[in-house]
Amino acid sequence: MSEKRIRSKERDAIIQSLKSGVTPKIGIQHIQVGRVNELSALIKDIDRIADGGSAFRLIIGEYGSGKTFFLSVIRTIALERKLVTVNADLSPDRRLHASAGQARNLYAELMKNLATRNKPDGNALTSVVEKFITEARKQADSQGQNVAQVIQQRLNALTDMVGGYDFAQVIEAYWYGHEQDNEILKNNAIKWLRAEYTTKTDAKNDLGVRTIISDNSFYDSLKLLSLFVRQAGYAGLLVNLDEMVNLYKLNSSQARMSNYEQILRMLNDCLQGTAEHLGFLLGGTPEFLLDPRKGLYSYEALQSRLAQNNFAKQAGVIDYSSPTLHLASLTPEELYILLRNLRHVYAGGDPENYLVPDEALTGFLHHCSKTIGDAYFRTPRNTIKGFLDMLAVLEQNRTMNWQTLIEGVAIEEDRPSDMDDTTTEESDDDDGLANFKL
Repeated sequence: MSEKRIRSKERDAIIQSLKSGVTPKIGIQHIQVGRVNELSALIKDIDRIADGGSAFRLIIGEYGSGKTFFLSVIRTIALERKLVTVNADLSPDRRLHASAGQARNLYAELMKNLATRNKPDGNALTSVVEKFITEARKQADSQGQNVAQVIQQRLNALTDMVGGYDFAQVIEAYWYGHEQDNEILKNNAIKWLRAEYTTKTDAKNDLGVRTIISDNSFYDSLKLLSLFVRQAGYAGLLVNLDEMVNLYKLNSSQARMSNYEQILRMLNDCLQGTAEHLGFLLGGTPEFLLDPRKGLYSYEALQSRLAQNNFAKQAGVIDYSSPTLHLASLTPEELYILLRNLRHVYAGGDPENYLVPDEALTGFLHHCSKTIGDAYFRTPRNTIKGFLDMLAVLEQNRTMNWQTLIEGVAIEEDRPSDMDDTTTEESDDDDGLANFKL
C-alpha cells in the first residue's frame, strides 16, 4: 500500500460521492481496482481515436455494478491522452432523437460537461475555442500569414460536412469578437455552440447564420465538433452517454425505434470508418440491450451487429474487441482490495489513522456474504456505502468495537425500483413521456 498522502479535497469528494451512491468526479485513481482486460480494450479504442479512427462501445452492467465508475475511469484516461470528452446522462428530457427539443437538450448538456485535461470538471468549450485561435496565431506567425486566413483554412475541413458552413461561420464570428474586443459577439458564438439558440431568427440576427443546433442536427454537430477539436490541437472527441436505459423505458415504440436508429447510425459510422477522431461510450443495463421486446435487440439491425461472438462464447472466453462489453463482476478478492483502498482514502493516506485492521475488512465481507449472498461483489455499490457508513460511525465513536458494529450493519441488495416494467398501452402517436416512470 502506497503511503502517499491524499488531498483532503479528493478524500472528501470520494467519500461523500460513494456514500451517496454516485461516482466521484475526482480522485478515482485512488480506488480503481480490477477489470484490467476491459481497461486495456478501451485504452486501445482511445489510441485508435487519436490516430484518426473511431470507436463505439456499449458498456453493459447491472445497477450498482460500477458501470458509471468504469466510464469515469475511461474518461479520465482519455483526458490524459489529450482527448476532449463530453458526457451526459440520458433522461426523459434528454434523448438521441426527438422532435420537441430533447435531443438539443442532450447536446446542450454534453457541451456544459465538455472537459479537457486542463479543465476536467467541464465548462471547457470556451477554452477549446480560444485554443483553436491560439493554434491559428502560432501557425500564422510561423508562416508569415494573416491570422484570419489561417482560421479559414483550418475551418475548410468542416465546410463540406452537414452544418459545417454555419459552424465555421460561428467560429469566425468568435474570432472577430476576439479581435474587436466585442464580448457580446463572443458570447453569442459560444451560445450557438452550446445549442442555446431556440430560433433560427435570433441566430441570424446575432451571428448571420442560417441554422442552429437542433434535434435534427444532434449527431452531425458532434461529428463537426470532433474535427474542430482536432484543429484546436486535441487528439479527438470521446462522447460518454450513460443511463441509456431511459430509452428502453419509453412507452412509444416509434420513439424508441427512432432513438435506436440513431444508435445504429453512430455504430455504422464507427464500424465503417466514416467517422474520424470520434468515439462513443454508451452505458446501459442488460435489459436495455437484451430485451427482445423493448431493448436494442428488438431492432434486428442492431441485434445482428451487437450479438455476442459465438466462437468466443463456445470457447468460454470474452471477445474484448466486440462493440458490446459486458462488465465483469469484481471478484471477492478485488472487492477486498477496494475496501483496503477506501480505508486508506478515509485515513487521508496515513496508515497511522486507519480506523479498522485488516481482519475487519474480511469480517465485513463475510457479513455481506451472509446478508445478501454474492450480490455484495456483483453489485457492490451498497456494500461500499455500508462500509463507509461504518467507518463514519467509528470515526465519531473511537471507543466502539468494530466487531460489534459489523454485525449491526444492514446491507441491501441493489435493486432499483425504476426498472418496473410499464403496463400502459403503447401509442405510436406520442413520445411516451406522459407515462414515463421514475
